[in-house]
Amino acid sequence: MELLLPEIGLVVFQTIAFLLLLFVLAKFAWKPILASIKEREHTIDEALNQAELAKQEMVRLAAQNEESMKVARAERDLILKEAKTLKDAIINDAKHQAHTEGAKLIEKAKIEIENQKKAALAELKDQVSTLSIEIAERVLRSQLSDKTKQQELVAGLLKDVELN
Repeated sequence: MELLLPEIGLVVFQTIAFLLLLFVLAKFAWKPILASIKEREHTIDEALNQAELAKQEMVRLAAQNEESMKVARAERDLILKEAKTLKDAIINDAKHQAHTEGAKLIEKAKIEIENQKKAALAELKDQVSTLSIEIAERVLRSQLSDKTKQQELVAGLLKDVELN
């Protein structure tokens, strides 16, 4: 029962010991404990502020990245459009140039064919005239081998010359 109803001396002694402990703790431990708690609170607040700043920076960077991606896509589309336009222009130019070259080659071939035709006709005329002269020469030799035939031919030719 002593524990339930302690003596007055024990209560006074325990009260003095408690107050002394409280004084010693307040004098030496309380200030460093409160200072470390305040420092810890300050560090946590600073870390939360840093985290909030980092979050805002991440949002800003994400928006900036999205804007950069939009600009890059627009530039890519513009470059592709210009490349397609340039490709079409090069193809059309090549077609036009090929058509022009083809027309020149056809015209050159026509001129070459005409020149070959003229050369062939000139050669044919030359051969015909050579053959005609040879035939006429042979015919005249055979007809002029006789003296009377020669005189008759000369007389006939004179008549033709006078008539013309």
